Amino acid sequence: MHKSLAFLATGAAILCANTSLAQTYVGDVAIKEDNVTLAQKHYSPYLDQSFPNRVFFGDTHLHTSYSTDAGMIGNALDPDAAFRFARGEKVRASAGDYAQLVRPLDFLVVADHAENLGLAPMIAESTPQLLANPWGRQIHDLVKAGDPFAAYVQWGEAMMSVQDPIADDDLTRTIWSRIVNFAENHNEPGVFTALHGFEWTSSPDGNNLYRIVMFRDDADRVEGLVPFSGYDSSDPEDLWAWMQAYEDDTGGSVMAFPHNGNLSNGLMFDDVRMNGEPIDVDYAERRMRWEPLYEVTQVKGDGETHPMFSPNDEFAEYYRWDRGNFGTELKTPEMLPREYARQALARGLAYEQEIGANLFKFGMIGATDSHTSLATPREDNYFGKASPGEPGTGAERYEEFIVQPDFLGEDVAIRHYETLASGLAAAWARENTREAIWDAFQRKEVYATTGPRMTLRVFAGWDFEADEVHRPDFASEGYARGVPMGADLFAGPEGAAPTFMVRALRDPDGANLDRIQIVKGWVSAEGEPLTKVFDVAWSGDREMDAGGNLPPVGSTVEGANFTNTIGSAALGGHWVDPGFDPTQRAYYYVRVLEIPTPSWLAYDQAFYGDIELPEDAVMVQQERAYTSPIWYGP
Repeated sequence: MHKSLAFLATGAAILCANTSLAQTYVGDVAIKEDNVTLAQKHYSPYLDQSFPNRVFFGDTHLHTSYSTDAGMIGNALDPDAAFRFARGEKVRASAGDYAQLVRPLDFLVVADHAENLGLAPMIAESTPQLLANPWGRQIHDLVKAGDPFAAYVQWGEAMMSVQDPIADDDLTRTIWSRIVNFAENHNEPGVFTALHGFEWTSSPDGNNLYRIVMFRDDADRVEGLVPFSGYDSSDPEDLWAWMQAYEDDTGGSVMAFPHNGNLSNGLMFDDVRMNGEPIDVDYAERRMRWEPLYEVTQVKGDGETHPMFSPNDEFAEYYRWDRGNFGTELKTPEMLPREYARQALARGLAYEQEIGANLFKFGMIGATDSHTSLATPREDNYFGKASPGEPGTGAERYEEFIVQPDFLGEDVAIRHYETLASGLAAAWARENTREAIWDAFQRKEVYATTGPRMTLRVFAGWDFEADEVHRPDFASEGYARGVPMGADLFAGPEGAAPTFMVRALRDPDGANLDRIQIVKGWVSAEGEPLTKVFDVAWSGDREMDAGGNLPPVGSTVEGANFTNTIGSAALGGHWVDPGFDPTQRAYYYVRVLEIPTPSWLAYDQAFYGDIELPEDAVMVQQERAYTSPIWYGP
């Protein structure tokens, strides 16, 4: 008999013989039924695999025409258009040009401002409930008479006074329900995740304390709520209380994450609570309970670190916005340690040593904060921070003010040409669903990029060997014998130091990689927060000099062109902490740098021809990614 036929015959005989056994297996264990047990080893090694095995990219901070500071200044695209664009559709932008992503995103949070939510579409629709309000009627009539700027100025004055000029919960609830329905219509488990969320816009005295609020839940839990706004309170502790009440009332789950500490003038990571009370364990634990993440990079500047505190970090000078807040106060040096992620993470260790809890134990993500309804974080496809700065709008694309403190002098204003086409959040999960993405955020197994979709993974343990970085089962070994980004590494064997395995893979539509670095933060015996950057892996045959400095990777940039003839498509590194002290708390996160590439201004110049740009315009930059830290505790 032919071999395959013999095999089939034998199989048929076995099936006939065991028809009555109803044998069931779980993993490698046979469940005994009818007093018969058959031992079996499964061929497939993936049956019981449960660790996150896929990375998903998305934007958790996008504004549409339903945000007053977007819809009142030219954004005509509603949340439906925002979701369609994120899913890969071609969309006509508000200024008239068409836009499309190189690849669809995996998830999106439309995070419109809670304050006067949906004012622009209500004006466009002449909503009766809005017209019944005297201030609403006044704003409506100004816009209909052709003076939307005057209406926008009046709204801005109301925001600064922290007095809600409409104060109609039913009206807000109606608009919020629309946004919820848009998200429900576009949420497709396994294909695209539309998470519910909004922005709480707290700006006491012009200082940025904004938070994105993101839900794990479906419409049945979130549809009837009224988003908590800056009119309700400017104190984050009141937002946390609102979030607690939501979970208590609905059984749902919610988190928040702050952004742009660089515009907070020292309040974002302050040494005291907003009410003036000192930091204590209860406050620290509540902060990390509700705010496990920090949006470290977006259009309004990069918030990883500042050259003042990282003088030996050649990459610290990156899209730095440190002239002041939103127009009421200039920046002073003593504010800076309380504004940037690297310094805050180190100060959190000092707090843990002092009071027993770390209030700055946050993971890191990126987002766009675009007010165009278009999540466009690529330099070659940047549609601006707001609709007046979209492609084709002429000089406004570069000269539009983002922060305009006139009374302080024009020299400290921030203009659109200084924006960064950033960023994205990457989440490690097993499936693309609301629950899986939200859970990845909660456990901090996430990382930030300034726009590229590079794949990045790090594990810390006590016995990883150098050659294990190249194992095909790198991830399974990492989880089995170590911890991933966002986790805690507890005390190891006596005399051992933490070992790290890192892998990075370039964006398939982007640039090669320059290097992998590990940033370490710790606290000295005197309680001083300290940080240091280590080069772990790099492209080419470069060698460190006697001072431990790695030569630059070089550059292939010419105008708006570059080539991947330098750098590496993939990098892997193994690193052992050379200065490890088992009695010192520490954090470690990975920073990956691409080779130099053109900025969005270079692409504009190539596309539009002779455009005038200021001398300090950034034409070449190095995109990057930051992982959530791994924390060591004695």
